[in-house]
Amino acid sequence: MSNADILCERIASWFVNDLSVEIPSADTNLFDTGALDSLAFEQLLLHLEREFGVTTSVDDMEMDHFKSIARIAEFVAGHAPAPTSAL
Repeated sequence: MSNADILCERIASWFVNDLSVEIPSADTNLFDTGALDSLAFEQLLLHLEREFGVTTSVDDMEMDHFKSIARIAEFVAGHAPAPTSAL
């Protein structure tokens, strides 16, 4: 299983566990289906920060980054802090 698949699974499970919303596929448009509204979007950003260490700036607030689980996973992969190795 690839890192992208693992991220998609973790993000999809957040939708199920925290929002009680089953997302049919990683490419489902979350805004068009109503799965991600303004309140859920704020909760998602908080979850991404807590779970993955991803912080967002105003420049990151393009809806295209968050329109599907697959796009969120790409965003996380590109913005998560690099793991540190123990010396």
